[in-house]
Amino acid sequence: MLHAERRPRPLIRALGPLYEVLEPLSWPIIRYAAGLILAWHGWLKVSRGVEAYAPTFAKMGYEPAVPIVILLAFVEFAGGLGVAIGLFTRFFAAAAALEMAEIVFDVYWSNGYSWLKQGYEYPLLWGLVLFAIALRGGGPWSVDKLIGREL
Repeated sequence: MLHAERRPRPLIRALGPLYEVLEPLSWPIIRYAAGLILAWHGWLKVSRGVEAYAPTFAKMGYEPAVPIVILLAFVEFAGGLGVAIGLFTRFFAAAAALEMAEIVFDVYWSNGYSWLKQGYEYPLLWGLVLFAIALRGGGPWSVDKLIGREL
């Protein structure tokens, strides 16, 4: 049986009520941030056109490049918006986490850890955040919760 969670007391007691009011916002903030940042990357692919990205993906060995870029644009744009509003949250977050895993191991791994040296630090961070969102789901302030169903 799991232990009942015993919460630490705030160092500054007067902040306790504030934390209680704001704590429910912590999950939606993480979900909104991750989803909207992901959607931004997808929007770049949508707005510039997948044909603009296909040659870069083909050079990296991803063939056929156009369908792959279309899939990534969908995962990033539609999936990012889905994560942000909490619609099909687990599905889209898991899909994006898998994309980040591919990016980490196939694109950046050989450069080492540091993002400053084009390493895998940044996509690893986002992959782990998205994986956590996939595990947790949309949470209390999500469309999934509103409709009473999760994918």
